[in-house]
Amino acid sequence: MQAFYSDHFVLPLPEGHRFPAAKYRLLREAVERSLPRVRLCEAPAATDGELALAHEPAYVSAVSEGWLNPAQQREIGFPWSPQVAERSRRSVGATVAAARAAQREGIAANLAGGTHHADADKGSGYCVFNDVAVAARLMQAESHRLHRRLLRVAVIDLDVHQGNGTAAIFRDDPTVFTLSLHGARNFPFRKEAGDLDVELPDGCADEAYLAALELALETLWQRHAEAPPGLIFYLAGADPYEGDRLGRLKLTAAGLAERDTRVFEAARQRGIPVALTMAGGYGRVIEETVAIQLRTLALASEHHQRLQFPSSPHVPTPA
Repeated sequence: MQAFYSDHFVLPLPEGHRFPAAKYRLLREAVERSLPRVRLCEAPAATDGELALAHEPAYVSAVSEGWLNPAQQREIGFPWSPQVAERSRRSVGATVAAARAAQREGIAANLAGGTHHADADKGSGYCVFNDVAVAARLMQAESHRLHRRLLRVAVIDLDVHQGNGTAAIFRDDPTVFTLSLHGARNFPFRKEAGDLDVELPDGCADEAYLAALELALETLWQRHAEAPPGLIFYLAGADPYEGDRLGRLKLTAAGLAERDTRVFEAARQRGIPVALTMAGGYGRVIEETVAIQLRTLALASEHHQRLQFPSSPHVPTPA
């Protein structure tokens, strides 16, 4: 299984900043040590044209050239720097590369990504560009160009925070189905309506969460009975974990592993490729966040080994 990383482009954050940027390096190092079947690849940078598939060109230029004003930087949560701009491009490029690889091999991963709060014209909540939105639009364009067919996409967003940016970008697009399970009282406090939003109460634990997930997945398949999605983007946030600083839910590590297993198995049964992103994770103990994400990748690798997935010569090779 291929996994793409961009942690070499370090975010120069102020001392004491709440964002746990070190988790990306720690996760890559853990994969190198523990998952020999995962092939690590440095992420390419998304181009301006690719970013413009989901973002306003003026916003892309503002990020690239350092024109973001103080209010925009505060909403994102990072001070602007060339490193922030480059890493944001690479994070999008990693999801694009993972989506292409998934269509050849059945599943692939971005060791970061899931930046679902970024809207077409702004960033928010530690999200500069919306990697899944860009990758979904690009995969649809490539499918049309190569095969003259419509690629339907499903976004299964299991980060603890609602994917408001993704929902807004695809609000009027029936070809992309956005499913989100998230904390009802958590950020963003003003939600955007997606195709299927499941709001969970504070303290929601394994049993109730998994029951809600089963019902949501069944709804997804029912709504696509006649035209199933051809690609899934799965945001496997570690932040529903009971030890997360920002999560407010109470899932155990075992519950999160079961969550991942159910998503992967549902995709396998239907022969749908999965582009996996890590999304959020803000554990009080950063090593616990990394361990949860490592387990997600281990399960993804096991899923990859079980697939009988025909390699297509028509899917472009990652740059």
